[in-house]
Amino acid sequence: MISNKYLILVSLLMMFSCTSKQEEQFKEKDYTKYVNPFIGTDGTGHTFPGPTRPFSMVQPSPDNTSQGWDYTSGYQLKDSTILGFSQTHMSGTGISEFGDVLLLPFENQLKRKAKQVEETASVGYYKVVLDDDIEVELTSTDRVAFHQYRYKTNHGNVFLNLQHGLRFIVDSLDLVMDAEVSFDENKRTISGYAHTHNWVDKKYFYVIEFDQPYQTIDFIDEQTKEKAKKVVLHFDLKDHLLKAKIALSSVSEKGAKQNMMKELPHWNFDQVVADSKSEWNKYLSLIEIEGDIKQMENFYTGMYHLFIQPSNICDVDGQYRGADDKIHQSDFKEYYSTLSLWDTYRAAHPLYTILTPERVDGFVNTMLLHHKAAGFLPIWTAWGHDNYCMIGNHSIPVIVDAYNKGFTGFDSKEALAAMVETSTQSHINSNWEMYNKYGYYPYDLLDNEAVSRTLESGFDDYCVSLMAESLGEDEIAKTFKKRASYYKNLFDKETGLMRGKDIKGNFRTPFEPLKPTSPMNNPGDYTEANAWQYTWTPMQYDVNGYLELLGGKNEFTKLLDTFFTLEGHGDNKHLGQEALIGQYAHGNEPSHHIAYLYAYTDKAERGEQLVDQIYKEFYHNTPDGITGNDDCGQMSAWYIFTTLGFYPVNSANATFTLMKPQTNHVIVNLHDNKKLEIVSNVKEGESVSKITLNGEEIKKREVSYHALMKGGVLKFD
Repeated sequence: MISNKYLILVSLLMMFSCTSKQEEQFKEKDYTKYVNPFIGTDGTGHTFPGPTRPFSMVQPSPDNTSQGWDYTSGYQLKDSTILGFSQTHMSGTGISEFGDVLLLPFENQLKRKAKQVEETASVGYYKVVLDDDIEVELTSTDRVAFHQYRYKTNHGNVFLNLQHGLRFIVDSLDLVMDAEVSFDENKRTISGYAHTHNWVDKKYFYVIEFDQPYQTIDFIDEQTKEKAKKVVLHFDLKDHLLKAKIALSSVSEKGAKQNMMKELPHWNFDQVVADSKSEWNKYLSLIEIEGDIKQMENFYTGMYHLFIQPSNICDVDGQYRGADDKIHQSDFKEYYSTLSLWDTYRAAHPLYTILTPERVDGFVNTMLLHHKAAGFLPIWTAWGHDNYCMIGNHSIPVIVDAYNKGFTGFDSKEALAAMVETSTQSHINSNWEMYNKYGYYPYDLLDNEAVSRTLESGFDDYCVSLMAESLGEDEIAKTFKKRASYYKNLFDKETGLMRGKDIKGNFRTPFEPLKPTSPMNNPGDYTEANAWQYTWTPMQYDVNGYLELLGGKNEFTKLLDTFFTLEGHGDNKHLGQEALIGQYAHGNEPSHHIAYLYAYTDKAERGEQLVDQIYKEFYHNTPDGITGNDDCGQMSAWYIFTTLGFYPVNSANATFTLMKPQTNHVIVNLHDNKKLEIVSNVKEGESVSKITLNGEEIKKREVSYHALMKGGVLKFD
């Protein structure tokens, strides 16, 4: 006879074994295998294949060339030539910057360009075999790039180009304004700094360290106006292998050296790759989805692209160079840059509040520190400096979104004061005297982007009014609420669209609502869009106000239906016209919320159909799978939100607009060990008839951030 104690013991052992297996199974979930860094590297996605860490300072990657709109990340998959491997890049932007400290290994004769024979990339790792059979491998920590070169013989050379950079417009000879470099007596260490002028005016400091000394060094004659060195280093190698570490800092060479000593004191390349993969898996596993291989690769590559930036450019000791070019100390050891705010305020930043809430206070405090140094909140920053690109001051919705979602790690009164100053004292890209005098930007005083500037500023004004009202600043709230309605001054009853006006209040004539304009290559009233596409901007925050202007919900629905069926001038990637459905252009941000506006009509099912079409047609797990610049993760954020079944049409009031999930089952791993489970019983071709959160029906197609962050089950039937 078996005793009860024995049975209990066996049961306990089986339970613990089962639990152990479940825990081990969870640990073994490797979401990095679904990341394909080549997605977006062919065409207009403008991503790069090199390794990086989440929110890191460095991103080593190959550069095919140094200039051109197609090469804003330095790379195009179809280009088989490589200038070398630089240490800093931006993901998915429309303008070039960075590409600092370029190295290129070669065997015998100096090459300024190599050809790639074979190439692979995965999370935390990049490898290419060059045409002379040199194998190049790259990995990185947060602040240090790590290169490994394998030669055919024990003699190897490295071309070091400190004049290189990814250029926007400037001539390569004008890129570096000042530079210094020193070569240590140990013949293993090279350090220096450069002051470059491109999209931003920036200073960077570096330390390069090789695992073995070079034997000789050749200096290449500098061209006229060149300020930085180009050298060739000659090595006698052990086992055909050479390793190099490149640490960066915005502060000093000392800071770069400290970054290297803290983050990468060893030469174990494989360990760094493994650590990078492990760190990325923590971020990728924040959302668990079920889908086919295309969806899994699109989704987790999208997560990867989302977390590449903003980049924390603080040194390990918390020092950073601010917008005033002075050295500051960050108490929280965070100071973020690569803030593509015109793009990312829409969906990327709202997604960070769900997935990485521990970063949000750092983002906001960075913006407030920038305001202290520059006198206004950041517009678009790289390496801590503003490039003043795009329009609006969209730090404002990011800050207000954080405040409305309950983030308290920043001074809310200071934030409001910074927003008011930014919105009342004119700076580059704003003229508040003109804006307030006319209630819009007149096209005859502002001959470029007049309508778009008015509409983008309206959203910022709405955000200021929200926060002022919450803080009891009634007069400020009243002023900015009035300004938020300025968009109504540009409403054309005849067409139902937003149309430019002159100082006398006359509409622009002739009016070509299908004609896209862009400040760089086709100046007009709109920013990389046409009248049809920008008309929907006020509906990010005032759907009811626009319904009234149009004459009710039916007219609103008719305008939406026309928008998605009206043929226009066709694709033009330089004017934001990509991934078209009628006038909807998913390849650029002003359109991203528009399909979700059907949630505010009686035809929500039409919105579901369109969202489904966009999701399936314009995202692919191929190198050309991102149609339009990924724009620092904004295109990816749209895909991630849409997979979950909701989207921040209003990205500042802590609510999401519900549509339909693109998978049957999702688990979002929230902080404090909470989970949000999303279940969809809606089959292909069906529409949603009922939505519940923890068993309670959601009557309107909106759900609050606070409700979702409590966790539970969000169910679509």
